Amino acid sequence: MSYTPPPPPDPSAYGVPQTGSRPAELLDRFVARLIDGVLLAVVWVILGVMVVGSVLLGGVNSYVAGAATTIILVALQMGYFIYLESTRGQTLGKMVMKLRVLGATGGNPTVEESARRNIWMALSILGVVPVIGLLSVPAQIVAVIMIAVTINGDTVARLGWHDKFAGTRVIKVG
Repeated sequence: MSYTPPPPPDPSAYGVPQTGSRPAELLDRFVARLIDGVLLAVVWVILGVMVVGSVLLGGVNSYVAGAATTIILVALQMGYFIYLESTRGQTLGKMVMKLRVLGATGGNPTVEESARRNIWMALSILGVVPVIGLLSVPAQIVAVIMIAVTINGDTVARLGWHDKFAGTRVIKVG
């Protein structure tokens, strides 16, 4: 008597569209995020140079300048992802990697869905709080690791915890 394994689960039961697309793999998602990170880093460096200049030349309090910079950078980063995901379904990195974020209805995510999906990036804001700010970087590292583990652990739909929290999914198109 031979053993026949059960058939794999129906991907449509997990909200995976059946139109020639498939859930995006962890590596593709990582590369897309890396591309977006490099683009945002250029903005961060330019803003950082302006802040350092204002501290050195203008006598601006370094804590105030650092706190304001952190708040602006978090707003820019969140705005970048929320705007592009909710209007196009893709950031520039996702465009390069041929990935698309889908909301609960199957179209672009709403602003709220995209904000929920990317809220973990706002952990940087902890950096403005003395002492507690030291938790900012470890908290973000834990969030990223948990995203990777949950994407990798979901072999059917490839949903990270942030996707489940937001009701979104990321697919490979084309």
